[in-house]
Amino acid sequence: MIPWALLGRAPIPGTEQALCLYRRGDLPEFSIQISGYVSELMNSRMHASEDALAELACAQIADRPQPRVLVGGLGMGFTLAAALKALGPGGVVTVAELVPEVVEWNRGPLGECAGYPLNDPRTRVHVGDVAELLRRGQAAFDAVLLDVDNGPEGMTHHGNNWLYSPAGLAAAQRTLRPGGVLAVWSATPDTRFTARLNRAGFRVEVRTVRARPGKGAHHTIWLAHAPGKPGGKETGTGGARPRGTGRGDARS
Repeated sequence: MIPWALLGRAPIPGTEQALCLYRRGDLPEFSIQISGYVSELMNSRMHASEDALAELACAQIADRPQPRVLVGGLGMGFTLAAALKALGPGGVVTVAELVPEVVEWNRGPLGECAGYPLNDPRTRVHVGDVAELLRRGQAAFDAVLLDVDNGPEGMTHHGNNWLYSPAGLAAAQRTLRPGGVLAVWSATPDTRFTARLNRAGFRVEVRTVRARPGKGAHHTIWLAHAPGKPGGKETGTGGARPRGTGRGDARS
């Protein structure tokens, strides 16, 4: 069995934990784990659901000129890379990453996994909490993708829970242009979060995707559509009537 080698360790701001980057021998296989946990946070061989997060969200805004996308959480770069591929030459993607070392890992040895998306001229990097950008409340993005932590229940940084709270969802809606989409990745389903999205005034779809093409763990993606039409005025959450929730299978 090929052993894992520790390449880097990065403290998680606001916690006593750290992210640990491992590589399996000389193979192009990487793993990020949380100190004190046995299970992986992410593995470079299992990213189909992260790809699907970007593909499903960007498909909703494909007809918009010069679409702008915000990705919360860089991880191994797969969501960013998939968004850039889906948007085409006119799109711009801003990625927010809380842990500075994760950005450096993606510029270094980890970058080969997703094809070095940080080097793409359409990429903008915000080293800091994605919540900082959401709290600005500017209708600056056509889509907001949250690939943060393990989903609505924070695992690495409990401050992430704000993102999925009523206040965080309201901030995300203000950040979206009319008719924009909030896409959220989660390791597990969460009916309470679905209800929370509906109460926030989003029209919600729930998709189930696989961690690897055709196999692996089942992950959940929410596609939450904000009120309004592209290029139109915002209607506000008070005028939005949720249309229920559907569940389907997304191919990744």
